[in-house]
Amino acid sequence: MPVMATSSHRTHAVQCLEVWGGNQAVDTSISVPGIDAWVSCTPYRGDADGGDVYYLSMCGAGRISRFVLADVCGHGTAAAKLGQLLRKLMRKHIRTLDQTVFARALNRGFSHLSRYGHFATAVLATYFAPTNHLVTCNLGHPRPLWYRSATATWDVLDYAASDPTAAIRNLPLGIIEGTQYRQFAVQLGERDLVLLFTDALIEARNPEGRMLGEDGLLALVQRLPEDPPETIGRSIVASVAAYRGGLPPNDDETLLVLHHNATNPPRQSLGEKLRVMARMLGLDLRQ
Repeated sequence: MPVMATSSHRTHAVQCLEVWGGNQAVDTSISVPGIDAWVSCTPYRGDADGGDVYYLSMCGAGRISRFVLADVCGHGTAAAKLGQLLRKLMRKHIRTLDQTVFARALNRGFSHLSRYGHFATAVLATYFAPTNHLVTCNLGHPRPLWYRSATATWDVLDYAASDPTAAIRNLPLGIIEGTQYRQFAVQLGERDLVLLFTDALIEARNPEGRMLGEDGLLALVQRLPEDPPETIGRSIVASVAAYRGGLPPNDDETLLVLHHNATNPPRQSLGEKLRVMARMLGLDLRQ
């Protein structure tokens, strides 16, 4: 049961129990059971690799899909090391709904880089197809935005904006090794949208030097019609570029648009189940 990632230039198929992603420039559509998504990453100054790292994983049965977006303070080695760590941990936790263990392991693994002045923020979003729940854990990252189709309203996706201890618990990666992280779940309605993004979007400045900010991005998306995720995403990127007066972003810029189509995972045949089990055991049953 493949996950198909397509773009105007190529088609990429991510097989079940695989992890797909990286920190390269990309403009790609992805579909997993229940979610159609679009991923755009534009590294700073047109570099081939950037400091934003994005990954997607899906369990063998298509019930659990995870989207991760991280923003590294620094590029090159720091981003590459975080990317390697993310891939390893996503494979290890590919069937686990609880993201707090994942988050703590990621923080421990990245904390040694803080000695060299590096840290990272990240947001983890796991979709559980049987109940349409999106489980989110924020590690000091910009808050996602959530569009509820039933009410045609946009808002931030946060568990407790008024909780004064939230920022203390959910520190960026590599700041304090023993940081505890918490997660929360929301039930998505059909045609709901969730935006995950790095801070280049909300830190965009107009020619007068005014920062767009979270409120500005909210105001921007509220003017958008209900469209496919790639259309929504490209409209957001173009609108932010227009806000900057046409100037390029001053940092890596990454945006993930998740569109909830509410489809159920397909039932697997006996052969598919055997192939998934073989992959879990490291076997190859291909003829």
